[in-house]
Amino acid sequence: MHFFGFVVNPIAGMGGRVGLKGTDNVVEEAIKRGATPVSGKRALQMLGILVRARDQYARELPITWLTVSGKMGVHVLEEAGFTKDEYEIVYHCPNETTREDTRHACRAFQDKNVELIVFCGGDGTARDIYEVVDASTPMLGIPSGVKMHSGVFGVNPESVAEVILAFIEGTLSVSEVEIMDLDEELYRKGEWTIKLHGIAKTPFEDTYIQSAKMMIKGPSEEESKKEIADYIIEEMEEDTLYILGPGSTLKTIGETLGIKKTLLGIDAVYNKKLVLKDGNEKDLLTLLSKYDKVRLIVSPIGAQGFMLGRGNLQLSPDVLKRIGLDNIIVVATPAKLQQLDALRVDTQDKGLDEAFLEKKYMRVIMGYHTMAVRNIQCSSTTLNSIKS
Repeated sequence: MHFFGFVVNPIAGMGGRVGLKGTDNVVEEAIKRGATPVSGKRALQMLGILVRARDQYARELPITWLTVSGKMGVHVLEEAGFTKDEYEIVYHCPNETTREDTRHACRAFQDKNVELIVFCGGDGTARDIYEVVDASTPMLGIPSGVKMHSGVFGVNPESVAEVILAFIEGTLSVSEVEIMDLDEELYRKGEWTIKLHGIAKTPFEDTYIQSAKMMIKGPSEEESKKEIADYIIEEMEEDTLYILGPGSTLKTIGETLGIKKTLLGIDAVYNKKLVLKDGNEKDLLTLLSKYDKVRLIVSPIGAQGFMLGRGNLQLSPDVLKRIGLDNIIVVATPAKLQQLDALRVDTQDKGLDEAFLEKKYMRVIMGYHTMAVRNIQCSSTTLNSIKS
């Protein structure tokens, strides 16, 4: 029998769609803007795979979950279909939870000598857990935050389930990965400062576990960004709304247009004039109702390859469906593109992910009239068989 810790950060990711670029210290503002919890649903996606695996093979999974009361654990386990003889509550949390509850839970996990801590959250949650367990206990993250630069996260909830199944079969080794986080206060002001907090351990399989974000810099980067900007602007159609995602390449496009593009926000231009600055999901849906022709321009995250689902949660499934998959333009400098074997998508909508997967590949603009092609990877994975 394997003993795993299981904890959910109930507020992780709530700030994404409402444009807060994180939830640290701004939960009340996120709720005021209409944010709803997302981490429980993400955890439920992962657990559902495990329950189906258990039921499919008509045998118990060799896992006992050590978990937290209420919305930080047991509620999600029970909703997924795990029974009382498959989990044990080792920490009781209050109705209003804080990061200290995550830390207390992890201390309880350590007292019980768990083999692995499975958590649902973002970089802040990963950092809280690491500060308690250091590298003594492997950790594995279900991605649910706005920012996820650390190497402990699966690429999506389904992949986390695949890693857990392989781990209990003994087919995965434990590797060292980076715990990264950025200052959300500076992030909201447009400054992207990522700090390495330590080296943790995680069950690692490079198809399912994302790399820590790589900051791409080089002598030709600015020149490449300018070439991309010149080409994009040259190709811009009249009477068409262009939504510009976050990142330095998109900021260069804005600067070349002569607008004050936010570095880490979502902006929009129409006939080369700024019509939305740092918009959230609601702003984008309102704007999209006014325009018939629209294009979305995004740039993947270095090393990880995520073009949707990390750092741009304002681009929700509803927004993306309104835009249309064929109206998405991807840009990346050659140096960044060299690190990417695929473009990753995690929209939190299975049907939409599968639609991306059906496209198989997308073109990436990497310079002036210069393009490359990359395959698309997303969360529409199928459950691998479990060895008896």
